[in-house]
Amino acid sequence: MKPVVALVGRPNVGKSTLFNRITRTQNALVDNHPGVTRDRHYGDAVWEDVAFSVVDTGGFQAGDADMFSPLVRAQVLQAVQDAAVIVMVMDGKSGLSPYDRDILDLLRSVSQPVLYVVNKIDGLEREGHLFEFYALGIDTLFSLSAEHNYGVPDFLDALIRIFPEDSRQEALQATPERIKIAVVGRPNVGKSSLINRLLGEDRLLVSDIPGTTRDAIDTVCHREDKSYLLIDTAGIRRKSKVDEKIEKFSIIKSLKSMDRCDVALIVLDAEEGITEQDIHVAGYAFEKGCGCILLLNKWDVVDKEKKNVKRYLDDLRYNAKFLNFAPAITISARTGLRVASIFGQVDAVYAQYATRIGTGPLNRLIEQVTQDKEPPIYKGKRLRFYYAAQVSVKPPAFVAFVNAPEGVHFSYERYLINQIRMAFGLHHTPIRMMFRERGNRNP
Repeated sequence: MKPVVALVGRPNVGKSTLFNRITRTQNALVDNHPGVTRDRHYGDAVWEDVAFSVVDTGGFQAGDADMFSPLVRAQVLQAVQDAAVIVMVMDGKSGLSPYDRDILDLLRSVSQPVLYVVNKIDGLEREGHLFEFYALGIDTLFSLSAEHNYGVPDFLDALIRIFPEDSRQEALQATPERIKIAVVGRPNVGKSSLINRLLGEDRLLVSDIPGTTRDAIDTVCHREDKSYLLIDTAGIRRKSKVDEKIEKFSIIKSLKSMDRCDVALIVLDAEEGITEQDIHVAGYAFEKGCGCILLLNKWDVVDKEKKNVKRYLDDLRYNAKFLNFAPAITISARTGLRVASIFGQVDAVYAQYATRIGTGPLNRLIEQVTQDKEPPIYKGKRLRFYYAAQVSVKPPAFVAFVNAPEGVHFSYERYLINQIRMAFGLHHTPIRMMFRERGNRNP
């Protein structure tokens, strides 16, 4: 198992910037506003052929600096407990803080090795800023600039030397294929609670206050012989409701998370009912071409006399006709109702989402269905379908070559897609259909 390195420190010392530098990603949200990171954020890293995991944590503050401080503190303490090595990050630009002493007092009692980093030291001329930090009684300080990569290689050299010998000799291996699952929805519908239930632990910060999750949090989950990457995302609100800059960045990252997911779990609040914003979120997922599963959360508190399952699903299908292919499940993240069935649904959706159909069977089907229902006439000529091929998966995408692509009406396109669904068992995946004019030669 790869060693886990936890980055801890007070707010706004540059932990997320250092996380991005070490993992060579831009996955952690970075801003000068304190408190941007609230959850634990996991990432993979490699240095000198040594693989390890890095955990970015929220800014640690003693007391109750804001309503989230106790929850963030609990997340930091859990990360410290799980880590093989702890890295305390301090701010060389703003100098020593009482909060640094609070964190140091906490770390003196841990059994794991701790490395102490003074960030925002951009060059030799700033090395003098280190001196005041020696007042903490620390023998070895690493000065670096996560933003400019100054001092980072030396720090990483020292970090991997702390790992056990077997892990230091571990070469980078190919990451096994993981089904990437994005958990999306408007604010406060229970996305983080659902992931915590799926993981069986309080990995993500949960609060009744909308906007608690600001970053897109990646968490690896193993179930039997399969591996999944769960992506918790910030709640997506209408643009007119978004004022704070950080929240705008969060929404952008939420939308980007759907670019890299295989299956989107679209969480709805069954107690509140389907809202216009739920349909907008579902529309984002459809536009991105994700496999989709609709999760009607909080079903344990729904008045069953007013909202039975059939009536609710009929309403959902009517308002989101474009997602008629997506399965829907009534669940409760709080009680665990039907949560265990989600992975089975994800596997089924993903299998269809990654399906590839042979050119021969596909063309035999197209020939048959165009005979059963003749294509329309366009500009006085009957449309002719010459040849079709699948050009990609995730989702399955097909190109059909015809004599007049612009003449294919959307209703006939829908007919062809439905025939492909029925013939090849692709009932729960989006399908893309494109039309091209045949050239002088057969493709």
